[in-house]
Amino acid sequence: MRIHRGLRGVWAYVRSAPGTYVWLGVLFVTTVALHHMSPEFEEHFLRQRSTNIHELSRTPVRVLVASAMWIDSGHWVPYAFLYTVFHAPAERWLGTARWLAVCVLAHVLASLLSEGVLLKAIRDGMAPHAAVNTLDIGVSYALAGVVAVLAYRIAAPWRYGYVLVVLVVFGLPLAAGPTFTDFGHLVSALIGLACRPLVRGRGKAWNPKETLAGLRG
Repeated sequence: MRIHRGLRGVWAYVRSAPGTYVWLGVLFVTTVALHHMSPEFEEHFLRQRSTNIHELSRTPVRVLVASAMWIDSGHWVPYAFLYTVFHAPAERWLGTARWLAVCVLAHVLASLLSEGVLLKAIRDGMAPHAAVNTLDIGVSYALAGVVAVLAYRIAAPWRYGYVLVVLVVFGLPLAAGPTFTDFGHLVSALIGLACRPLVRGRGKAWNPKETLAGLRG
């Protein structure tokens, strides 16, 4: 009985965040597909679905959608954990439409801005021309945006500590040795923080102090 109740609880949680788990299901299928490709074909295949400068100049809408359906690391389990910890709570809180809006804004704008920075570096001679075909694929920009927007789910002053951690996590790599993807991650987080208008009317923010008081009582 406990197993059945547990399974029903898991299924209820999955149903409460349909967008998150449909997306995660797509990523599972595409990750399995990648494992059946040869390394040479995989690189060619992913590059055609990459939001690099070359592909964005040809078919921007196609690659912006396609790039969010693949994980270039080939490791699905860590993303299942991260989607459950961040995407699912955000979707349950914001609703599927608003959650998806945050994902799209972070993914699209960060991709375009980071590739724009790379293009400027190429034109200024700071990066090789071959960088127009750099592999840039995956779901991390959308994830960073969602991680950041969850700050508004937390009541002040706890929220400020959360925001500080987010900025440190995404800002340190950029300060240590900047790459266009590090820039994209920080931009994604800032976009998530800029999505405050989307969180209005989504209920009372969670107060850790009240939760701790309830546990003690």
